[in-house]
Amino acid sequence: MPSTRVSPPAAAPVARKGRGTVWRIQPRFDGLARQDADDGWGGLENDHLRSEEGGAAPATVIVEEQVRSILSRNDSPDVGFDLSINPYRGCEHGCIYCYARPTHSYLGLSPGLDFETHIVGKVNAAERLRQALTKPGYRPVALNIGSVTDAYQPAERRLQITRALIEVLAEFRHPFSIITKSAGILRDIDLLAPLAAQGLVAVYLSVTTLDPALARILEPRAASPRRRLQAMSALAQAGIPVGVSVSPVIPFLNEPDIEHIVEAAAQAGACTGFSIPLRLPWEVAPLFEQWLGSHFPERAGRVMARLRDMRGGKINDARFGHRMRGEGVWADLLRQRFAAACRRHGLRQQRIPLDDSRFQAVPSSCGAEQGPGEAPAGARQMTLF
Repeated sequence: MPSTRVSPPAAAPVARKGRGTVWRIQPRFDGLARQDADDGWGGLENDHLRSEEGGAAPATVIVEEQVRSILSRNDSPDVGFDLSINPYRGCEHGCIYCYARPTHSYLGLSPGLDFETHIVGKVNAAERLRQALTKPGYRPVALNIGSVTDAYQPAERRLQITRALIEVLAEFRHPFSIITKSAGILRDIDLLAPLAAQGLVAVYLSVTTLDPALARILEPRAASPRRRLQAMSALAQAGIPVGVSVSPVIPFLNEPDIEHIVEAAAQAGACTGFSIPLRLPWEVAPLFEQWLGSHFPERAGRVMARLRDMRGGKINDARFGHRMRGEGVWADLLRQRFAAACRRHGLRQQRIPLDDSRFQAVPSSCGAEQGPGEAPAGARQMTLF
């Protein structure tokens, strides 16, 4: 397998407003190696200047795709769900740290700029989900929407794939969770609230920082931290159980905010939470290092050294049992800080229990609502990570 320790192109643009990166890094399955070089005519320098002067922003392209299946089975013991649904490939939010960026390599596209500008919408996802749920012998298991790319990214406003999926799950009374960093989920409160009353849905909002300036460059097209907390509050007020993901934790960048984020989430109505240290698989590592050197050159060395301390001296550790937790003194300290903050503000660190006893193999409209109170019969409670 080719290495992903790639050097940024000469005179790489520092940033482009609204994009996490402007580096179209080569996908790891591409057999041709390419390296930008200045031929003496000033082409690279001029490109760099045009980028800084605010030339035309790279446009977002949305491709509608017919998929053969929509359910992906999870074989990792590190996460608390068995199946996942991802309505989109790529994500316009442009989070520089996104561990899903390398998946664009399988499409022959760059995990860099292409990941956030070339979005694939799985337009027949609801149809494929209905087919899967009606197969003989299907039994409900823990199912999550949006584990790889955000189900409420901007493309959802037009395509409404996620909403169609929720409608199918409601017909079958199938329990599920959603993780997002978009306030766009508020559009679907009319569907989610009745399901929550039956113990069939839980929502997790990802809040990485309370600093809007950091959020603008870290995750440029995601909702602002304030809007995410407002969404959390609106969901909780509608009776929808909501948790907070303080992930990823990046040493010396958003790591000092851990306790403040937990406090703000608790005040907004979160009842549980989890936290994961930054992961840098495959092409994410050079992309993140280039971003870090561009925006925080004075801290770049310390950040990367601390990340290696938490990954056994490596840039990334993909082993089950380690990739979501890290190891060593600093990883332990982060876990202790997060756990103490959760205890202080009354947040649990278990997945919100859902009721899988209501599943109906023959779809129907949702029945009578179940009032709030104890976890419904048949609910399963698992650790988050």
